Amino acid sequence: MSSAARRASHPALVNGDGEYGREDEDEEEEEGEEGDEPEEEPRLKYQRLGGSVPAILSTDAAAAIAVTDRAVLLGTHDGTLHILDFQGNQSKEIKAHTATINDISFEDREYIGSCSDDGTVVISNLFTDEKLKFEYHRPMKAIALDPQYSRSNNRFATGGLAGQVLVLTKKSWVSGYNKKVLREGEGPIHSMKWRTDLLAWANDAGVKVHDMKTDRGIAFIEKPKGIPRPEVLLPHLVWQDDTVLVIGWGTSVKIAAIRTDSSQGLNGMQRSISAASSEKYVDIVGSFQTGYHISGIAPFGDLLVMLAYIPEEDDGDKKISTSVSSRQGTAQRPEIHLVSWKNDVLTTDALPIHGYEHYKAKDYTLAHAPFSGSSNAGGQWAAGDEPLYYIVSPKDIVVAKPRDTEDHIAWLLQHGWHEKALAAVEAGQGRTELLDEVGTRYLDHLIIERKYAEAAQLCPKLLRGSPSAWERWVFHFAHLRQLPVLIPYIPIENPQLSDTAYEVALVALTTNASFHELLLTTIKSWPPTLYSASPVISAIEPQLNSSSMTNSLKEALAELYVINSQYEKALSLFAELLKPEVFEFIEKHNLHDAIHDKVVNLMLLDCKRAVHLLIQHRDIIPPYEVVEQLLHASKSCDKKYLLHQYLHALFEVDIHAGKDYHDMQLELYADYEPRMLLPFLRTSQHYRLDKAYEIFAQKEFVKEQVFVLGRMGNAKEALSTIINKLEDIQEAVEFVTEQHDDELWDELIRQCLQKPEMVGMLLEHTVGNLDPLYIVSLVPDGLEIPKLRDRLVKIVTDYRTETSLRHGCNDILKADCVNLLVKYYHEARRGVCMASMDEEAQGARVNEGSSRTGDRSSTLRNLEMKSRTRCGARCCLCFDPLSIQDMSFIVFYCCHAYHQSCLEGGLDSMKSNSNVRDSDDGSEDDDGSPSGESRMRCVLCTTAAA
Repeated sequence: MSSAARRASHPALVNGDGEYGREDEDEEEEEGEEGDEPEEEPRLKYQRLGGSVPAILSTDAAAAIAVTDRAVLLGTHDGTLHILDFQGNQSKEIKAHTATINDISFEDREYIGSCSDDGTVVISNLFTDEKLKFEYHRPMKAIALDPQYSRSNNRFATGGLAGQVLVLTKKSWVSGYNKKVLREGEGPIHSMKWRTDLLAWANDAGVKVHDMKTDRGIAFIEKPKGIPRPEVLLPHLVWQDDTVLVIGWGTSVKIAAIRTDSSQGLNGMQRSISAASSEKYVDIVGSFQTGYHISGIAPFGDLLVMLAYIPEEDDGDKKISTSVSSRQGTAQRPEIHLVSWKNDVLTTDALPIHGYEHYKAKDYTLAHAPFSGSSNAGGQWAAGDEPLYYIVSPKDIVVAKPRDTEDHIAWLLQHGWHEKALAAVEAGQGRTELLDEVGTRYLDHLIIERKYAEAAQLCPKLLRGSPSAWERWVFHFAHLRQLPVLIPYIPIENPQLSDTAYEVALVALTTNASFHELLLTTIKSWPPTLYSASPVISAIEPQLNSSSMTNSLKEALAELYVINSQYEKALSLFAELLKPEVFEFIEKHNLHDAIHDKVVNLMLLDCKRAVHLLIQHRDIIPPYEVVEQLLHASKSCDKKYLLHQYLHALFEVDIHAGKDYHDMQLELYADYEPRMLLPFLRTSQHYRLDKAYEIFAQKEFVKEQVFVLGRMGNAKEALSTIINKLEDIQEAVEFVTEQHDDELWDELIRQCLQKPEMVGMLLEHTVGNLDPLYIVSLVPDGLEIPKLRDRLVKIVTDYRTETSLRHGCNDILKADCVNLLVKYYHEARRGVCMASMDEEAQGARVNEGSSRTGDRSSTLRNLEMKSRTRCGARCCLCFDPLSIQDMSFIVFYCCHAYHQSCLEGGLDSMKSNSNVRDSDDGSEDDDGSPSGESRMRCVLCTTAAA
């Protein structure tokens, strides 16, 4: 036997009312002083049978027990048979005998058989007062009812000190019983068990198996050698199933299998009673020796439960001690061993039975409730099919049963293996509610071990959807000042906690700079409806001007301000942090009035967007505020460049908006964007010329100097600068042309004559402005001009080309004039359509309706009217209808119509007003006719032309 098996564990024993016994606790404390060695998990759990049992055993002593699937049958030393339920409550009491009850047997329906030292056998009914009593005048030690007792003429077997195995059968035709002796003369009968058609009993010689169906003996198994006499150590028989008999006697265990074929046993240990071969025989399939006395044996699936009595050293040779030591007692506690058929010990449990110090091996009894031996699958029993084991001593009854999953989990928790316990619960073992208990104990364990991060990580799995549990642990972590490790796992929905829990969590993150980044992330990820921002803001604001203030904390505060609708405060922090989204934030919440003092930060963040914003809202933030802030910016930045960007963009939008800073803008253009100087100089009128010239002279910007000199009226110096510094004749020619000053041409020629190479260039660029012959005439004799011949040739060629182009243009112009006159002539020959009054009224309505249409309809109508010649039906002077009886009217090609009388009167007034002009202009009119000749003209067109 292994050393682990020898170290018996002491399981906690629970009383029938659920309380632990004081004696057990004391013994556990004593055992706790022993060495700390790994403890194997027990397979069984134990509980004292309560109910009526303590009261019964307080005045009597237990002697025998049997367990049915309906009740527990307890026999006592005074001969009473107590019928108990499985909680120990007595339901019936039968005064069956006058002396100790030695054995109890039951039939699966309602009959109970008992035998006693008073020499009687009593068959009782479980539900009625029916009772049969048989007298034998010798102590009876064993009884076995036929499993089919009520259906087989009430047959049963019994035996005792007389050494006879008696089988009694009720007579079918008269009252009374037939008695048959199966075996006698081999000593007292100590034990007897009946299963199906097989009856097994033990006497002083050994164990015999008899086939009751064929009334033939099957086998005889000898008594183990070297064991005490049966009066000291009783043999124990138990049927594992219908074909397997387990025998425990003294220190020996044998397992006998009933075979039905004629082959030999595996180990050749079978023995047949008759010489002839039988249909059934016994094969010993297992056998081993123990180091303890067997006080009881029972099956446990494919294993065996052994009730072990640990003998004292040299117990066999020890003499009877004095009465004093006998009263004190020296016996050890009985043990339950769970072993295999090969004596491999799985677990060993020492039982703290009341008064165990005074008991011997024969004082203990082990009984088990009927169960299916094959129900133990994979180490687990089917629900409701767990075997129950009753360990009986004179003054105590302990019930053992297999430990279930919840017991396994409780044992793991007890030994600190919380992870394994949690895994067992998650695997679906045990009640769902057990997860709460395991989770709480696991978290408590991790907290004690200061494994806060691991505990926080497990919270979603262990606390699940319980808001109260979450809040309890949130406050617990807060109390431990470890809340930051839990915050990433706090749920925001399913379940949703109270707002206080979320506020406590956020406030906890404000206390340490290392948590500020987590605070910001949490605020962004948690919906703002979960909590009130005010308590968190109150916790952060005192840190604004302290060294503990970090950028993450500032941004978190800004986000809280947004949640709390304090947008201006949030904008200040966003701008200070240079957050890119500040521009969208300003537009979204219309915070343009709040950016007066944030110009520099906005410009540093994104100059282009800031400039656009400031210019777009320059009515709210005037340019002088922007310029002042940029000039006095305390931050290390390129203030001049920012000013340049702003003033340049402002100038492009409104040239007068920043006129007070145009002098400054000249310097900025000179430093950052010189190409913009000339457009600026030409456009602006709000800069000082002397300062501009000073800047350009210092920077050596020649073109800009020329422009300023020209603007200052010093054209000759400007021209001299172009010729001497730029040496650009084309530029000089353009400058002189812009000035519209003939004296400058002479000055240009004079200065060019001082440089022969420029004379040739001047000849090239003055074509169209000066006569080249004039320039050549001014050239001194003997002055050598580079490439003069080529340039003169080019001048002549260009002149000829220009002359040719002019002639060609004149020819084209004449041809166009002829074509247009022909077209005009053909148009003039067309008739003029005169509209009637009805058509005019209808046309007016059409025009009124079309005026409300789009531009496209008006264009189409105009095109249509232009495509035909049509005049109105009214006189253009008196506006009366043209179709008046006896009145002539005149229509011109311009579609204007007049009454003849109206037209003549209008022409007379026009002539009187133009007599003076006509006399000054000559004697002929525009068309060549004499002035005195009367000529009809359209009054409206003539007046317009005049």
